[in-house]
Amino acid sequence: MSNGLLLWVDDEIELLKAHILFLEKKGYEIETVSNGQDAIDKCGKTTYDLILLDENMPGLSGLETLARIKEISPITPVVMVTKSEEENIMDQAIGSKIADYLIKPVNPTQILLTLKKNIHKKEIVAEVAQSAYQQNFGKIGMQINDSLTFEDWKELYKRLIYWELELSETDSSMDEMLSMQKSEANSAFTKFVYKHYEQWINNPDERPIMSPDIFKTKVFPLLNQGEKVFLIVIDNFRFDQWRVLSKELADSFLIDEDMYCSILPTATQYARNSIFSGLMPNKIAEMFPELWVDEDEEEGKNLNEGPLIQTQIDRYRRKNTFSYNKINDSTTAEKFVAQIKQLEKYDLNVVVLNFIDMLSHARTESKMVRELASNEAAYRSITLSWFRHSAVKDLFKALATSDYKIIITTDHGSIRVKNPIKVVGDKNTNTNLRYKLGKNLSYNSKEVFEIKNPHKAQLPAPNISTAYIFAHGENFFAYPNNYNYYVSYYRNTFQHGGISMEEMLIPIITLQSKKRN
Repeated sequence: MSNGLLLWVDDEIELLKAHILFLEKKGYEIETVSNGQDAIDKCGKTTYDLILLDENMPGLSGLETLARIKEISPITPVVMVTKSEEENIMDQAIGSKIADYLIKPVNPTQILLTLKKNIHKKEIVAEVAQSAYQQNFGKIGMQINDSLTFEDWKELYKRLIYWELELSETDSSMDEMLSMQKSEANSAFTKFVYKHYEQWINNPDERPIMSPDIFKTKVFPLLNQGEKVFLIVIDNFRFDQWRVLSKELADSFLIDEDMYCSILPTATQYARNSIFSGLMPNKIAEMFPELWVDEDEEEGKNLNEGPLIQTQIDRYRRKNTFSYNKINDSTTAEKFVAQIKQLEKYDLNVVVLNFIDMLSHARTESKMVRELASNEAAYRSITLSWFRHSAVKDLFKALATSDYKIIITTDHGSIRVKNPIKVVGDKNTNTNLRYKLGKNLSYNSKEVFEIKNPHKAQLPAPNISTAYIFAHGENFFAYPNNYNYYVSYYRNTFQHGGISMEEMLIPIITLQSKKRN
């Protein structure tokens, strides 16, 4: 079986017979021509895996030939081979999107390396990634069993995301193995949350950073140092999505990456309002009843975020000025970026970006969007495409030329749900698939995390007998009536509100423009 079909274009092709024999012994088929026009004619009739192209030939030059070949076969990798080390020739060749650049005299090993890099990279990367993950499988298993602290869980989750991203770049057979390991980790993480959650909520000084601690631990210290801060809250933003976007920002910013823990429910009404107020949900409801909206009210649940930020600034007796903006569509984003200079007068600028949450809901409701974002890798890909082609990228370009310290974070992540759990509630029960609250809930207590006394978890209790239940892992709540339709509609959708690493272990990133240094 051939390793690949090559075309070698060189006016001194007779002198390269030894190299050609070496490559043929390595399993490559090689066709040769001695001028640019013949190369162009060949490319019109045959598709090659790679073309080796001499730059300095009589008649059509290598660069001219390259341009014509790219018109005929734009995706075929072309490796430029030249005696010349002139920078402008290199620049022109690289600008024409050559795959590699070799300086004569070339040796066979150099050529073999460029073939492996340009023809076989995918297979080699896949093989190495799969082998490396297999070697790490046992270590990760031990890490799941040994994770006793929140810091241990952050490191474990980062490690799982690392391998998920590595394997997603390949057509890997290890995906199922990794998926099983993530499920195992989520089961252990659920037990960890069961054990510690109530204690965390009631001991703010002894817990990991949680939603109400963000301003106190991340924003206010920077303002105290005289920094101007830009806080960007991307609704429903997972750590794996951050890892993909971070590559787009690495050239312009110094990045300090961390995670924090969302409160329960991992839903906007609770977690985001908690971030902006610096309070747990029951305290918001008690202290600012006009700013809290109960589950059974029709009003939007996140309409009071600007006023909640003001209550936190007032409570800490701070004099900082701030702006608050919410961006739901590209038009609003473009207007915001156009006015960014006017925001320099504020100490703190807070921006909420709703795209990913809207994508998550659209994916549930639209068959077409569901197919476009069929799994985690596709969901990440759409997130990356949105970033690259939206005004949000222009926002970061503008911030890269500024002196702001930038904090990127979220209120919660989401998880793709697969396993239905039956729950029965009255007509006032909320609609979220990952948590329920109500006074007459019927469920299997072994399948959920239950909070029968909301006060202990600092959650509002609309009624004396209100209880909260949370789904964990890949579970979701389904009603017995119309059960089969409900299950088929919601299975494999991304949901939030419950307990999982994906929902609770979420990014908090500090950026600083490299131009400041």
